[in-house]
Amino acid sequence: MKPLEDVNVAILSEDGFEESELTSPKEMLETSGANVTIVSPRKNKIRSWKDDNWNMEISVDKQVQQTSADDYDALLIPGGVANPDLLRVNEDTVAFVSDFFEAGKPIASICHGPQVLIETGALNGRMMTSYPSIKTDLKNAGAQWVDKSVVVDAGLVTSRSPEDLEDFNAKMIEEFAEGVHENQKTI
Repeated sequence: MKPLEDVNVAILSEDGFEESELTSPKEMLETSGANVTIVSPRKNKIRSWKDDNWNMEISVDKQVQQTSADDYDALLIPGGVANPDLLRVNEDTVAFVSDFFEAGKPIASICHGPQVLIETGALNGRMMTSYPSIKTDLKNAGAQWVDKSVVVDAGLVTSRSPEDLEDFNAKMIEEFAEGVHENQKTI
């Protein structure tokens, strides 16, 4: 049996996601048996950013307004500069992410992706990493920021950049397989 067989994972993204930060974890999730759904506020397709240019398009499976965290066991938020900035200003998206925290479901986010997590108000005291340019934002949100390739804190997996994808993917699979983390729940 694969470690994520019968595990439903939402990949939450917008236009401007860092291509490798969505495609590499998605491939690992699917190889591990997960059912993966691309969720976005945007209809139809989202575009990646690669090497300073728009690149591939990925089909959106569900709009965030038409789904619920109850439908998924875990959440992945890739980075990119534009992607999290667009996600964090969308009320439906922030509510969707907040529901994962409230349920104690595992969340993985890489690079600039943790910017979306800031909007939930659920980072106080959490150990995290990210792309260095958002370090101060995470600290201001109450997180304890460290400079490591991957950081795990009660089901919350974070990494710094595409260079960390191997470590990030391995910990993401491990935490998603563990499922709900009671001590991750917010009150």
